[in-house]
Amino acid sequence: MRIGLISDTHIPEAGPELWPQAYERLRGVDLILHAGDIHVLEVIDKLEAIAPIYVARGNGDDGGAGRPVVPEDPRLREAWALNLEGFRVGLTHDIALPEWPPHRTLDTIMDHYFGGPQDIIVHGDTHVASVETLRGVLLVNPGSPMYPRNLNTRLGTIAFLELKDGHANAWLEQLDETGSHRVEEQPRYV
Repeated sequence: MRIGLISDTHIPEAGPELWPQAYERLRGVDLILHAGDIHVLEVIDKLEAIAPIYVARGNGDDGGAGRPVVPEDPRLREAWALNLEGFRVGLTHDIALPEWPPHRTLDTIMDHYFGGPQDIIVHGDTHVASVETLRGVLLVNPGSPMYPRNLNTRLGTIAFLELKDGHANAWLEQLDETGSHRVEEQPRYV
């Protein structure tokens, strides 16, 4: 199973729609997980034309910074706890790392959003793409295809998660004029 990961699209404030390179690169995935801050449901509709989609409601989708509140939609929740190919996959917008023990730890975050431990968590909010493992949990932030690192509107990043034969492999891709290219970073496995 190949899953496209995207977050922080910020349409229409980042531009009238996602870069065509993002849509093109996501074609052929089995599922899309969007980690929030869509701002308009049309983004979900266009991505769902590519593959089934789950979307986390971001702080900007709830009217943050004076933005309009995104209407309720069955594809949109604060958090999703999914079972995909035998992996527990959590999806939410902001997991508020780094930890601040004893109250905010990875375990308390997983309990709060997902009702228990996860193997993989997909999150966004920071616009900084990352793939890391914390105490056996694969954490993937696809960054933002529109506002990478909260800078000017420009081509940014998306990510992919491949679940196959009991293994999970995640990687980041930088969008460019020709589509995208894999970021020079070692993929992480669970």
